[in-house]
Amino acid sequence: MTIKPLADRVVIKMIEAEETTKGGIILAAAAKEKPQVAEVVAVGPGGVVDGEKVEMYLKVGDKVLLSKYAGTEVKIDDVEYTILRQSDVLAIVE
Repeated sequence: MTIKPLADRVVIKMIEAEETTKGGIILAAAAKEKPQVAEVVAVGPGGVVDGEKVEMYLKVGDKVLLSKYAGTEVKIDDVEYTILRQSDVLAIVE
């Protein structure tokens, strides 16, 4: 199944957090923070949203930084994705 976002929404896939610290300590699953870096897997067409023209500047493959609890989580074909508005993305990671 393919996800095709509408309007100014993007679909992202979270990038797993490191399981080992820089000092070599292995973290338990409960000790790991929710990842804040994700990869864009689909981008909506933009257009007019709430009466304002929205231009999409994100593209598939971009790595982005987002707030911890942004978007709506969905699971499709055993893969977890998050769907959120482009404006919820804080930055592009280069």
